[in-house]
Amino acid sequence: MEQQEREHPVQCRANRPHQFSYENGILVTKIEPGRAEGVLNVSENSLNPHGMVHGGALAALADTVGGSCACARGRSCVTAGSSMEFLRPAEGPAITCVATPKKEGRTLSVIQVELSNAQGKLVATGTFTFFMMDQW
Repeated sequence: MEQQEREHPVQCRANRPHQFSYENGILVTKIEPGRAEGVLNVSENSLNPHGMVHGGALAALADTVGGSCACARGRSCVTAGSSMEFLRPAEGPAITCVATPKKEGRTLSVIQVELSNAQGKLVATGTFTFFMMDQW
């Protein structure tokens, strides 16, 4: 049976942002082996009732950028687990996220994320575990 060609997952993300990310103001700005970066463009829809960026919006940014880092070598993955530490209220026009691998495995990859506000202050960190789907 002839194997069908698939579009590289990184190209797919870079050329056509996923609808969820688009609707939530999330843009992955850099993907390379060992690092991914992205930004949450804060809008009224990103805020909690106190006017700060909602923790769920921060988690969505972290998961999106972390998954991009895990898949940066062309593999596919899904989130298997995550934990977030919210360090200070997140506010401002944009929140950036940098993701780097702690472990890139055959079955599981563990990615560390750091989220910062426009002044460069760390607002949250997290650890995401991704199940690598293409080699099981």
